[in-house]
Amino acid sequence: MTGLFNAVDAISKFLSYIAQGVTLILVASMIYEVAARYVFNAPTMWAFDISYMCTGTLFVLGASYALREDAHVRIDFLAEKMPVRFRQLIEGTVFVVFLAPIYGGLSWFAMKRAWRAFATSEVEMVSPWAPLVWPFYSLLAIGLIALTLQITVEGLRTFSGARKPGFELEA
Repeated sequence: MTGLFNAVDAISKFLSYIAQGVTLILVASMIYEVAARYVFNAPTMWAFDISYMCTGTLFVLGASYALREDAHVRIDFLAEKMPVRFRQLIEGTVFVVFLAPIYGGLSWFAMKRAWRAFATSEVEMVSPWAPLVWPFYSLLAIGLIALTLQITVEGLRTFSGARKPGFELEA
């Protein structure tokens, strides 16, 4: 099981590096857009598309790593009063039984959507730039798949006692 856990963790970490790169692309494109618009009075027609595609991509690609690092917001004022083992059972159940199938379904839908966009050469219809959308949809699908895997692994870790809810991962 540890090999699977480490592999999923490595995928999440790798995707977080891609999200960091996408962040740099987002910042550079917004700086360029501001300069083009206000200094040269020549706004780009691609800035809005790049901004929403990069923002959505970096959010989804970083989500699995944030889960791995327990960096999501947690409101646990009731849970902290419960015994640790009971909290582990609840969190493991929520992750494995509820969240993993939901995100698995979202991943499946995203993969189908990305494939359809690729097969039909779909473009963004409301944009004057009209970029192909399959690269964006594909990155969303990859991020959702990684999040599904990380949810499953974190649930199994919690069940096994390797992670206590709200605490750092034990070595």
